[in-house]
Amino acid sequence: MKLKFNHKLILGLLLVGAFATSCKTPQTMLKSSITDDSLMTLVQKQTFNYFWEGAEPNSGMARERIHIDGVYPLNDFNVVTVGGSGFGIMATIVAAERGFITADEATQRFDRIVDFLAKADRYHGAWSHWIDGPTGKSKVFGDQDDAADIVETAFMAQALICLREYYQNGNDQQKQVAKKADALWKGIDWDFFRNGQDVLYWHWSPTHGWGMNHAIQGYDECLISYVLGASSPTHPIPASTYHEGWARSGAIVTSAEKFGIPLVLKHNAPENGVGPLFWSHYSYLGLNPKGLQDQYADYWKLNVNHTRINIEHAKLNPLKYTGYGENSWGFTASYSVDGYNAHHPDNDQGVVSPTAALSSMPYTPKESIKAMRYFYEKKGTELFGKYGFYDAFSETANWYPQRYLAIDQGPIVVMIENYRTGLIWNLFMQAPEIKAGLKTLGFKSPNQ
Repeated sequence: MKLKFNHKLILGLLLVGAFATSCKTPQTMLKSSITDDSLMTLVQKQTFNYFWEGAEPNSGMARERIHIDGVYPLNDFNVVTVGGSGFGIMATIVAAERGFITADEATQRFDRIVDFLAKADRYHGAWSHWIDGPTGKSKVFGDQDDAADIVETAFMAQALICLREYYQNGNDQQKQVAKKADALWKGIDWDFFRNGQDVLYWHWSPTHGWGMNHAIQGYDECLISYVLGASSPTHPIPASTYHEGWARSGAIVTSAEKFGIPLVLKHNAPENGVGPLFWSHYSYLGLNPKGLQDQYADYWKLNVNHTRINIEHAKLNPLKYTGYGENSWGFTASYSVDGYNAHHPDNDQGVVSPTAALSSMPYTPKESIKAMRYFYEKKGTELFGKYGFYDAFSETANWYPQRYLAIDQGPIVVMIENYRTGLIWNLFMQAPEIKAGLKTLGFKSPNQ
């Protein structure tokens, strides 16, 4: 089964159904005197608490979702997400560096997480999309999707490499955590997920085998799966799998434009369309696109252009939704007025997702900071709560649900930090396997 738009999260969360929790009276923060730098720190700290205070207690992992209203239609309050927890690991590294938590607190949490992952259900080294936090057992995500998910696993592996690099020269306990993280990463059998072909397949199940039949081909959020597969020192994929599978033997390249802005690569979207903005975030939390090039793309240009297209769409506002403009933009997969949706300029539902603009800060800092200030100062407590900015809102519908998703909160902390210091980019790109893997695939990078 193939999905029209990744990330696969869309399928599961469509089951949630409609909801419309609204705050009728806006309460602005009235803090226009706060500096950009201080506001970035505040947003990072508040958002990080999703992964700290909001974590599932047994595993230390990130809950799939946290609803401040307390309503969980899927009865999944104890369900943890593998990809979102990977983002949470990277966010926790940021928190430790910024002093939001102590070094000892971070080490203890990381130790709990890696021990949980080692005991949780695995399939050829890969984890499932969802895991039951109290037991470590895989939780069914969808029809025939009850076991291995190599994309969610890639998001976690990206974080495990960062964790190893962060702790490899630490104290004895930190070195032990680094060793455990390294073993988890090296235990993933990337080559198995080729299914004997020159392309990676997203899912495998001991019950359904390759029944999902979802070949991972570009372009979308899954580039990191191929980079990690080629970088594995234990179970690597050949370079041909990247070139023939992901890059479609060169067909991934396009000359298409949106608003006069080149797409660079052909998105898995309607003809000449553009996908949701998380495609420019998930693979690049660790993988630094600055100066990153191969025979198909300049990846910095790719992501900057993707973001600029979002901004231009908000400014043009062809469907005349309330509030759109240079201060309020960002379209990605998130909660929506009708449940969950993969928002993008060709699928505009009048919904803005703060993660889209904030996680794009490295690409468009001026515009992203302007959006951050608008969300915080003008929308105030309508939009900013216990764990930072809520997942999505619609001024047109007067719709402000007090709900969060791990996979949307994590990139905010990490990408703001990458803009500020490059911390997570530096950790990931310094890993020797990543340097070797990028070279194998024909990439050039200033970090090599």
